[in-house]
Amino acid sequence: MSNPRPEPSGVPDPGDPSATDVLVIGSTMVDLIAYAARLPEDGETVFGERFVQGFGGKGANQAVMAARFGVAVAMVGMVGDDSNGRLIVDNLGAQGVRADDVGVAAGSSGVAPIWVDASGMNQIIIIPGANRLVRPAAAAAAVERLRPAVVVGQFEIPQAATIAAFGAARRLGAVTVLNPAPGGAIEPDLLAVTDWLVPNETEFVLIGGRALTGIAAEEAAAIALLGDALDVSLLVTLGGRGAALRPRAGDVSWIAAPEARAIDTTGAGDAFVGAFAVGLAAGLDPHAAAALGCVAASDSVVRAGTQSSYAAPEIATQMLIAARAGDTNDRFADG
Repeated sequence: MSNPRPEPSGVPDPGDPSATDVLVIGSTMVDLIAYAARLPEDGETVFGERFVQGFGGKGANQAVMAARFGVAVAMVGMVGDDSNGRLIVDNLGAQGVRADDVGVAAGSSGVAPIWVDASGMNQIIIIPGANRLVRPAAAAAAVERLRPAVVVGQFEIPQAATIAAFGAARRLGAVTVLNPAPGGAIEPDLLAVTDWLVPNETEFVLIGGRALTGIAAEEAAAIALLGDALDVSLLVTLGGRGAALRPRAGDVSWIAAPEARAIDTTGAGDAFVGAFAVGLAAGLDPHAAAALGCVAASDSVVRAGTQSSYAAPEIATQMLIAARAGDTNDRFADG
């Protein structure tokens, strides 16, 4: 269970470490986004329609989304000593994310070239750079000092750093949320300290699950099977179909996503994870927290970009208020 916390006030005090609601251990990137009517085939060159440079990295995205809700958010990560590193740290601060534990290493910061087609679907290559240098001791120390309610991790930094952070979180009674992205094998020591595992459909297969078919009974069986095998609570994001939630050894339930006219799905999964973490930190039950994640993700796809597509703070605050009241929030993602 999470540490006892006052409910988020919407006005976090950056000088008070005890106010931390969500701590993200993760990556930072500069996103280089190219939009085209269609993506090229092998060996083909196509004309693009426009180019945007912005801020990304799964960890930073999740932290920024969480901060939009007015809760106290901090981040542990690593940037390079290049101009991108300075811009990344400045952006985190401007977005309301405490970045005192984002270190600087010699070399390049992370970058992510992204292609987006006319349907809003994307392909991404990440070059981690300094993200590979996040230190386990620093991650654990930040958790112990900040004592957050929820700690979030992903796979764009070394799993050893996330293991150390989640271990410290487990000792403090904080909830741990792992987004296994990019998909791949999960180290047993990390599984042992993970409360919630949040893959998308592709990642679900890459971490050992069967392909999801869209048939509810078959999907429920596959999710239960993997949840039991990994001994974790599972929350599988299903794009426009919403999400499937399965507490450890419990039943699978389904959360519908609000309808949205997608123009760019980049960062939608991170919006989901950041919002889900906020819901847990705010004391929502997991189903309601997942519903908040669906709303935030659906809302993000109607705008272009990554962090730039996330709901403005005043809208995110209304999403959280609605989630507390049990509102389905359909009005937030109509495009």
